[in-house]
Amino acid sequence: MSRELPSFDLVVATVGRTDELGRFLDSIEEQGYGPLRVIVVDQNEDERVTEIAHGRGFELVHTRSGRGLSRARNAGLAQVDADLVAFPDDDCVYPAGLLERVVARFADRGLDGLTGRAVDAEGHSSGSWKSDPALLTDDNLWDRAISFTIFLRREVVERVGAFDERLGLGSTEPWSSGEEIDYLIRAVRSRARIEYDPSLVVRHPVRRDDPRIGGRDGATVGYLLRKHGYPVRVVARMLVRPLGGMLASLVRLDGSRAGYQLATFRGRVRGYRGAKRANSSA
Repeated sequence: MSRELPSFDLVVATVGRTDELGRFLDSIEEQGYGPLRVIVVDQNEDERVTEIAHGRGFELVHTRSGRGLSRARNAGLAQVDADLVAFPDDDCVYPAGLLERVVARFADRGLDGLTGRAVDAEGHSSGSWKSDPALLTDDNLWDRAISFTIFLRREVVERVGAFDERLGLGSTEPWSSGEEIDYLIRAVRSRARIEYDPSLVVRHPVRRDDPRIGGRDGATVGYLLRKHGYPVRVVARMLVRPLGGMLASLVRLDGSRAGYQLATFRGRVRGYRGAKRANSSA
């Protein structure tokens, strides 16, 4: 007798995108995987999602929420009842056979979760991604996960709970990213066994070295280091790392990259300091 395939709930928040969301949903149809649902959390004020979702060859749950990525994902989590849960972006694309590969890894390794690597349309990846597979710890997960490459068992999601709505795009806080890293830290500290597999890839546009993004993401890292009580040695390493990157960029005469790294350093310091004030007033 064949074993029943595990089911997926794919929670995707969307706002302002039409063609990109259509391409993502096309890639889900091309998976040819049976037991799955796409839970689209719609933050638009029009009916574009209704038009894009019509006539799909899989179950699609259309719900709405207010603005904010973490808020939207929490609205999606309220709908989850599948075996495996993922958080794709509305502008990512799942390569053919991805879900079958994920299922095989869960079956073979007895995992609670799995993370992969982001690549662009040509298959290129940022140099910041680690090349070696690893079991995630709260010390090594920083360069081994991004939201749209994360797959978790529902039991882990139920144990960890909601996303921190102070984090993520659309938050009014200075650390408006990194909600998935916060989630993974909490999952790993709850003893979830989550593995990073760099051969497992999801296509997504690669962002440029914008100092504004470096500052924002740096502030998030600093915030998380303090929120989760990381030891001084880890804090020091994470603060110094972008300074090393800045010096290396200057040696290569790459002023753009150096500016990005400097903004990242300043953001990390600002986020670490700001987290103390935020947590004391929470």
